[in-house]
Amino acid sequence: MTERTLPHHDDILASAHRTFTAEIAGVQALQERLDDSFVQAVRLMLACQGRVIVTGLGKSGHIGRKISATLASTGTPSFFMHTAEAIHGDLGMLTGNDLVIAISYSGSGSELMTVVSIAKRLKTPVIGMTGDTRSELARNADVHLDVHVEHEACPLDLAPTASTTACLVLGDALAVACLEARGFSHEDFARSHPGGALGRRLLTRVSDIMRHGDALPLVSPDTLIPDALAEMSAKGMGMTIVVDDTRTPMGIFTDGDLRRLIARCGDIRNLPVSEGMTRQPRSVSPDTLAIEAATLMDTGRINQILAVDDKGLLLGALHMHDLLAAKVI
Repeated sequence: MTERTLPHHDDILASAHRTFTAEIAGVQALQERLDDSFVQAVRLMLACQGRVIVTGLGKSGHIGRKISATLASTGTPSFFMHTAEAIHGDLGMLTGNDLVIAISYSGSGSELMTVVSIAKRLKTPVIGMTGDTRSELARNADVHLDVHVEHEACPLDLAPTASTTACLVLGDALAVACLEARGFSHEDFARSHPGGALGRRLLTRVSDIMRHGDALPLVSPDTLIPDALAEMSAKGMGMTIVVDDTRTPMGIFTDGDLRRLIARCGDIRNLPVSEGMTRQPRSVSPDTLAIEAATLMDTGRINQILAVDDKGLLLGALHMHDLLAAKVI
């Protein structure tokens, strides 16, 4: 294609607008058609004791894979089964406790109907998504969901475009309806996404990332300032924890405390650390979510926080850098 045959700027945008218009129209028509069939489908999914198995071929298969992934991540156990692979062994995955969502715009095809036939033999409920209410799949499904569109966005009205969008939106609607019915929470979502930012924020607790044992900078209240500074430097937390004989925190001595003590006393070499420590330091339970500890530290404008048990005994400590390293913040 030469530069002279390239479409005009306005023609390219007009093409995009036509695609958007066609696909929006398909979704709007689908929304207006929602009826008791959708309710029945959701109730079947909620009653499923096994897994929701989504199956399809071609573009329908690609859409089905995404629908299955959305279901699995929002509280409805699910996996995708390629229709062609199903009739060559993968049907062994199917049990009577499962539910099948079969996707085919035409609602026909020997492989797909073989899967439906086996499902029916196992008494496995079948939800069919088709664009033809008179199709074989529509007639044999326990519940039929009509994803018909008047026109594809493709100017030839051939390539699956508006129809696949409608099917995808309907799959999202099923997933969200099940999510809401189950009372699926932020914490539930995090458990399905432990590697993501939300998972880290909602699953990571102070005990998971706090420093403890020999990593803690500890001194007694009568420790001289130079020795306290040596402990601070060795442990790299920008502070040292001042504890009594029972390992109960009496205070912390930070870089800021050091500066304030010098300004007040001048020569501090022979002073005990108790002279300049911050008494009643902030503390949390080790079971506290790390993101909550981060909020406390940010609100209090502090870089360190202690972790103590219900009797006030020291268990660990957390530095803002620990939160950053764990990607909690």
